[in-house]
Amino acid sequence: MAHGRILLIVGGGVAAYKALELTRLLRKAGLGVMPILTAAGARFVTPLSLSALAEEKTRTDLFSDADEARMGHIALSRAADLIVVAPATADLMAKAAHGLADDLASTTLLATDKPVIMAPAMNVRMWLHPATQRNLKTLVGDGVAIVGPDIGAMACGETGPGRMAEPDAIFDAIVAALAPPVSGSLKGRHILVTAGPTAEALDPVRVLTNRSSGKQGYAIAAALARLGAKVTLVSGPTALATPEGVTRVNVETALEMGAACRASLPADAAVCVAAVSDWRPDQVFGIKMKKGPGGPPSLTLVENPDILADLSASGPGRPHLVVGFAAETDNLEANARAKLARKGCDWILGNDVSAEAVMGGDENEILLVRDGGVERWERMSKIDVAARLAREIAKVLGGAAA
Repeated sequence: MAHGRILLIVGGGVAAYKALELTRLLRKAGLGVMPILTAAGARFVTPLSLSALAEEKTRTDLFSDADEARMGHIALSRAADLIVVAPATADLMAKAAHGLADDLASTTLLATDKPVIMAPAMNVRMWLHPATQRNLKTLVGDGVAIVGPDIGAMACGETGPGRMAEPDAIFDAIVAALAPPVSGSLKGRHILVTAGPTAEALDPVRVLTNRSSGKQGYAIAAALARLGAKVTLVSGPTALATPEGVTRVNVETALEMGAACRASLPADAAVCVAAVSDWRPDQVFGIKMKKGPGGPPSLTLVENPDILADLSASGPGRPHLVVGFAAETDNLEANARAKLARKGCDWILGNDVSAEAVMGGDENEILLVRDGGVERWERMSKIDVAARLAREIAKVLGGAAA
């Protein structure tokens, strides 16, 4: 059973109904829940519903005589072990990013020194708006952990990123955030992890990239760090927060990622989760390409270095264990087996990304391929996949550290 107190801020949006299920999951796990309901949130769920499930008074008013006689918002922020904002609306994210404090929720966020998790939920256009993306980067830079949003149909009738993560995924992130570091099993080991997409420039504006969110790689880095490993995370462009205890190296291109990986050696293990571009343009235009009467420009692509194969090559600097990922849309097992043989790595984790909810989502279904055979893992959260893989790695790294 988990331990801790969660300050749950429920913003105004249709997804507020999911906060009720999240509250139920938290209480079932033994976690205390102190709800704050914004005025907009109260348009979608009631204080009575939240109070009944949380078994705690729901607070709504910054200027409550009873609650604020002793600066209640300060006491709330200090009493919690973790603050969770679900749904985190565009308005709440903007207030938190800019330090605004005009209601109980935003004032509490500004007054806290505790970790914060936000689960964004909004219309796809609002999520993709440059202002929201700027606020997101600011929040991540301030150490706020972001769960979601998912891609899918929304109440407004549109489909795209902006749908709030499911309660189970938010719950898993909360449990992981509250989990104490587990020392010993990977203590003294150095593990290299790659995560996220790469972005290959076409011109100063456009890039060749992919849909990887980086969530699985970041979860793996966090799980390895909790087992005591020294983790170097080489990351392509993402909006994710750096996991606690992890050293992050930011890159954009496959060439930069390969160089950063080589610079991070020696390592006891390398876990290559990043979705690295197989090709890059042979020429990067110095100015933005324009539409014209001649039609689209002709692009010639050249092959990028194979980072997984390079790390797997035999030699004195090879990590003891090299793990790769195979994101496939068909023939998962056959393609994963072929990749294991072709790359020369020790393990391949195959995952089917043909389903919409995998890339950018919070769950994964893994096929672990190694010389000893194939092991199928049930569908689980990416956080649980990371924890299971970290345990498997810990079983192997029983020798001396690099």
